[in-house]
Amino acid sequence: MLEIVYQDDHLIAINKPHGLLVHRSSIASDAKEFALQMLRDQVGRFVSPVHRLDRKTGGLLLFAFDKEVEIAMHKQFQEGGVVKKYLAILRGYAPDQMDIDYPLVKENGMVQEAFTSFVTLKRAELPVPFGQHETSRYSLVEAAPTTGRMHQLRKHFAHIFYPIIGDRKHGCNKQNRFFKEQWDMTTMLLHASELRFLHPVTGEQIALKAEPQEEFKKVMRLMGF
Repeated sequence: MLEIVYQDDHLIAINKPHGLLVHRSSIASDAKEFALQMLRDQVGRFVSPVHRLDRKTGGLLLFAFDKEVEIAMHKQFQEGGVVKKYLAILRGYAPDQMDIDYPLVKENGMVQEAFTSFVTLKRAELPVPFGQHETSRYSLVEAAPTTGRMHQLRKHFAHIFYPIIGDRKHGCNKQNRFFKEQWDMTTMLLHASELRFLHPVTGEQIALKAEPQEEFKKVMRLMGF
């Protein structure tokens, strides 16, 4: 059963587990379960996602029950009317705060502006040797992207050399292997923690929060966060 964080007559939000696809995709033919179909079966109603999360990203995922609301929420996301916040665990001691203004290139070659702000919440130094270092350093950050490009946070943190732990495509392969061997952890440590938006029907300000999934919490406990 999916964890339902919010539900009314028009919208429903879940706390998506890491590793679960939003919907069926030809690039992930191995997947047998999809959040879209699971939620439809669980609530017994048609639902449609109004935004996307990567398969490996956990956290808040919002769906609409009807087409008009779906279109209105798509527009709100596209026009920057939705405040999004994420938690991520990064390699190294990240700066206290930083704005990343770094354009990203789509697969078709189109360049899109992309902007992310983040603050570092906590840092940890573990007495576990890594490479030539006697200890291992990590940061827990809260990121707020104001644009919604594909893999934006993953690419932005890799760009400033503080990659997200568990990100196989854009992260540090040595760290990912280290986490698998040391703690049997393969989850990408990126969690969609908050969404704030205007309800498209009532006009009410909606503020949603979702707790990290257990895999994320396990690493937080390990690091004393």
